Amino acid sequence: MDRVQKAVELFKSGCNCSQAVVCAYCDLFGMDEETAMRASDGFGGGMGRMRLTCGAVSGMAFTAGLALSKGIAGDIPTRTKVYDTVQKMSNEFAKKNGSVICGDLLGINLTGEKGAVPTKRTDEFYKKRPCVGCVEDCAEIIEKYLVKGL
Repeated sequence: MDRVQKAVELFKSGCNCSQAVVCAYCDLFGMDEETAMRASDGFGGGMGRMRLTCGAVSGMAFTAGLALSKGIAGDIPTRTKVYDTVQKMSNEFAKKNGSVICGDLLGINLTGEKGAVPTKRTDEFYKKRPCVGCVEDCAEIIEKYLVKGL
């Protein structure tokens, strides 16, 4: 199974959008799946279900850090490369989907949906939510920007 499909399957198996993206690639960058699952959990639902930056996009940015950062405080050249790559990746996602904001992607007025309890995954969930496509798009963008040269 390729990693794009793996990300989609992870999402469909119950991972949140961010976990699905990060866990499909974490091993390539020296992170085990359990750590990746735990570290990316809070980004789901647009950061803790606040419907801010799409969790899949956050997972994509997280993966860019794993792939490109040297992990050295104050390393401005590396940070610049990470930020530039995250911006290019996010812009590509936004061009295809119209936004990187979870609430916009879901068509949800942020004042109308509240609470921290994730939405139950049902057939209706998958029919009305673009999340699977967002996960797939982010994985494809990761392939283009971060995996292509490996």
